[in-house]
Amino acid sequence: MPRLVLLDTNALLMPFQFQVHLEAELHRLLGDVEIAVPSPVLSELTLMADDNRDARAGARLAKKYRAIEGHGSADDALLDLAVAHRAVVVTNDQPLLDRLKSAAIPRVFLRSRNHLVAEGV
Repeated sequence: MPRLVLLDTNALLMPFQFQVHLEAELHRLLGDVEIAVPSPVLSELTLMADDNRDARAGARLAKKYRAIEGHGSADDALLDLAVAHRAVVVTNDQPLLDRLKSAAIPRVFLRSRNHLVAEGV
């Protein structure tokens, strides 16, 4: 059964800002995964897309993955959904990484601007 992986807004920007192949890196780290994007993350990307080329590309990329309903801010939705579904969260947002670590939620983040690493998996 694939592991559920939730993407934060900045995770969807990584392929365009750092040339990181998101899916390949997630498969390398976690094996079989199902990638999903919480609805508040989609909303955040849509707001950013008006004046940000990378956000427009990230919004297009997000459509490739399953949308999952979440409530509250993007960070709160990621935390709640990760707990509810025992999911891994991909983010590069340090305050969110700290919250995830405190809640013992597995997390994946960018290291050295060119590859992903996993903690708590």
